[in-house]
Amino acid sequence: MKIRSVTYAGTIAKRDGPAPGTLAQVAFSGRSNVGKSSLINTLLQRTRSKIAHVSATPGKTQALNFYEVNEDFYLVDLPGYGYARVPEKMREAWGDLIDWYLSESNSVRGVVHLVDGRHKPTAHDLRMIEYLATVGLPTLVVLTKFDKLKRSERQTAVTRALETLGVDESQLLPFSSKTGEGRDDLLSALEGLINQER
Repeated sequence: MKIRSVTYAGTIAKRDGPAPGTLAQVAFSGRSNVGKSSLINTLLQRTRSKIAHVSATPGKTQALNFYEVNEDFYLVDLPGYGYARVPEKMREAWGDLIDWYLSESNSVRGVVHLVDGRHKPTAHDLRMIEYLATVGLPTLVVLTKFDKLKRSERQTAVTRALETLGVDESQLLPFSSKTGEGRDDLLSALEGLINQER
């Protein structure tokens, strides 16, 4: 897949909010500060004029942000989770919003779940993977910040993620927003998700 065009299409901030259109959707999830905005900008070739806001403060994404890609599908940025300084009521509201969106939308073709490749996946990560299995959504796991790992540490990180999350090796992709490693593989995987029927 080549990225020809990217536009910000809109936001859903609460349950039952209307989607900006009827195109197929792929959602991106992950803990706060996992590098989601950086990955989206690298994936969509928007590293100079960023389309997804990168913040030094975790928990900044507080709604579902829709980006229209190639006039063909929506990439949907979900709120990050697991950030302790966000008030509990707000965390619950985000969880409610994400649950409604992923379980009710017939346009969602799959979820790309981001995990920091430097660390063991958390209990939050495992719960998310288990939840996605219960709602029947195809899932890709992307190990972010892979450039920060030594070559000798990379296979360990992959094995650790596979064992902790219980996913198949075909569902796992290393990625680096800094070097672009894994970008082509992720674009190919996205194309596969978009072209399948739910």
